[in-house]
Amino acid sequence: MTPHTAIVTGAGRGFGRALTAAIAGADRTVVACGRDPARLRAATDGLPGVLALAGDVTDPGFRAELVAAAGDRLDLLVHNAGELGPSPLPALAHYPLDALRAVLETTVLAPLALTQLALPALRANRGTVVTLSSDAAVEAYPGWGGYGSAKAALDQLAAVLGVEEPDLRVYAFDPGDMRTDMHQRAFPGEDISDRPEPETVVPALLRLLAERPDSGRHRSVDLAAGEPA
Repeated sequence: MTPHTAIVTGAGRGFGRALTAAIAGADRTVVACGRDPARLRAATDGLPGVLALAGDVTDPGFRAELVAAAGDRLDLLVHNAGELGPSPLPALAHYPLDALRAVLETTVLAPLALTQLALPALRANRGTVVTLSSDAAVEAYPGWGGYGSAKAALDQLAAVLGVEEPDLRVYAFDPGDMRTDMHQRAFPGEDISDRPEPETVVPALLRLLAERPDSGRHRSVDLAAGEPA
């Protein structure tokens, strides 16, 4: 049988890279994408069943390339790519609007556009869509207004998509704080070595994918603690 296929965006580093390594194998092909060709190549080199495509998910042509590469066996779409915005994180009173547009373009509009293209295959395979959320989507942290509002919008898109597409599973997955380049940019000059490595968070998402509960928002900390998915 032809393996099913997943698309993972932002796979060149952090959680996207860790997830790609965990799900690639004999029974699944992963179309992994990232903006930096050299970083993506280094992250995926030697992984079985991975097709690495370098490009920007805000580019309509590249989104079409991703879906074409995944083909009609696509059953998992993971929207991991995102944009933090300016660093240090600015207060909303001084937030550059052009920077906010870029955050929204990468974090909200590109995932929706990619999902729209992928829906025919996802519907045919009763597939799953995962959007990466954040506690900044539901909590008010100074400086996080741009990123948090984008993640809140993405959460709402996932929630509505889950209602509109009852044959799919649509999850907003909050991985919690992780030791990633993006998190370091959010806290420039600070020691974030106490945050968990992305690889330690992946099992929580794998549990969610395996158990396939109803569509909704899930936190990795709850899944890791054994609460019902």
